Amino acid sequence: VREKKGPLRAAIPYMPFPVAVICLFLNTFVPGLGTFVSAFTVLCGARTDLPDRHMCCVFWLNIAAALIQILTAIVMVGWIMSIFWGMDMVILASKYS
Repeated sequence: VREKKGPLRAAIPYMPFPVAVICLFLNTFVPGLGTFVSAFTVLCGARTDLPDRHMCCVFWLNIAAALIQILTAIVMVGWIMSIFWGMDMVILASKYS
């Protein structure tokens, strides 16, 4: 069984494990902040599951995910999404490092 990822989910960068843990920590306490930080790792060369898209497009997809998390944190949806996003970052980092 192979999981089909949407564009936002596929834009999560493969980061070094310590950076992914820091992003999870940031996402836990300030929804969207870790996702915002992870967007800049794309500009530093972190790869994603979107190899056919330009680096700037993937950067803006991550910024959009961070904004969604920040704006919907008021109703708890963004906060929960932010924590799961951070957990996905850690899982990807542990799987591919």
